[in-house]
Amino acid sequence: MSAAKCFSKGSAEPGPVPSGHIRLYSMRFCPFAQRARLVLNAKGIKHEVINIDLKDKPEWFFEMNPLGLVPTMETLAGELIYESPIICDYLDEFYPEKKLLPSSPFGKAQQKMTLEHFSKIVPLFYKIAMGRKSNEDVSGQEAELKNKLSKLNEDLVNKNTKFFGGDSITMIDYMMWPWFERLESFQLEQCLDGTPDLTKWAELMLEDEAVKATMHSVDTHRAFQKTYAEGKPNYDYGL
Repeated sequence: MSAAKCFSKGSAEPGPVPSGHIRLYSMRFCPFAQRARLVLNAKGIKHEVINIDLKDKPEWFFEMNPLGLVPTMETLAGELIYESPIICDYLDEFYPEKKLLPSSPFGKAQQKMTLEHFSKIVPLFYKIAMGRKSNEDVSGQEAELKNKLSKLNEDLVNKNTKFFGGDSITMIDYMMWPWFERLESFQLEQCLDGTPDLTKWAELMLEDEAVKATMHSVDTHRAFQKTYAEGKPNYDYGL
């Protein structure tokens, strides 16, 4: 269930969460919200998506999340949860079918450490994009991104597994995937040069049904990013 077009300032507040569902407040092009959508799809959880215009947010949305950020999740009981890793951990615990997190405390700790490392990589995508827009020299940031991706490649080599949590997709893979989906639209695919295991991981991720269900094409990402860079983000692009 998805109300695709954005709710903006002045939009009526949606009614109660549909019976048997969970509601996700999202934005179609937000990589953090995509994390939650990946987990919802991977686990087969019935859900409704309400997209929010992040430039002109509806007043009632701040009652859901005082920060006004997506993703925000609303349960059938009216409980409100935000921040993508917290939402995804909650979903994996509350819906125990097809567990995405390891059962061992050490396994969970390993994934959290990898996620913490990856959180240092994410800002580089945006620093490089903003630097290019300002005609700045971003070669240093590109080299830094390539170095950090090389370390992720080494992690896969050392684990000798297809994915970061083993030979099947687990939570950490979904937590990182949205930025790899955007590598080409950010014109950063060259940063994967010399990372064969990480490149193979990305190719395998593209075969996953949850990834297929939540992804946009490179052209669609580029078109949205153009509107964003111009200061007039079209959150309903392509609808």
